[in-house]
Amino acid sequence: MTTPDPWYAEGLCFSCTHCGNCCSGAPGYVWVAYQEIAAIARALGLTTEQFETHHTRRVGSRQSLLEFDNGDCEFLERDPDGKARCKIYAVRPLQCRTWPLWESNLRSPRSWKQAARNCPGIGRGERHLLPVIQAVLRANASVSLPL
Repeated sequence: MTTPDPWYAEGLCFSCTHCGNCCSGAPGYVWVAYQEIAAIARALGLTTEQFETHHTRRVGSRQSLLEFDNGDCEFLERDPDGKARCKIYAVRPLQCRTWPLWESNLRSPRSWKQAARNCPGIGRGERHLLPVIQAVLRANASVSLPL
């Protein structure tokens, strides 16, 4: 028995517009694995322990990057024109690297359209083909990203 193709079998278009919406808004979690913590710490010239103490919070058995009270990631910067920049872009966590190709956004065309309301890059630019989307979903599942 074959599994039917997902609704996004022809691929999905997305190109980041650097709006910063995925890094701001309602408070939430940006999960970081130990390897990511170590890479970010190195990039910032900190020890892993220093980074964990000053830039993460423990949530159960996991760690999340800190946010400001308004929900913005502490590594989000905006230039005078409003363009967003991530201070740790080169070493940002998997959760950040794989937005918007999250299971929660891919459940249905409606879910994808809902995500597009806050993300002007969805539906524009580069087409991500099914094998790429499936690889992203597998990677995200291996670290239990938000559903």
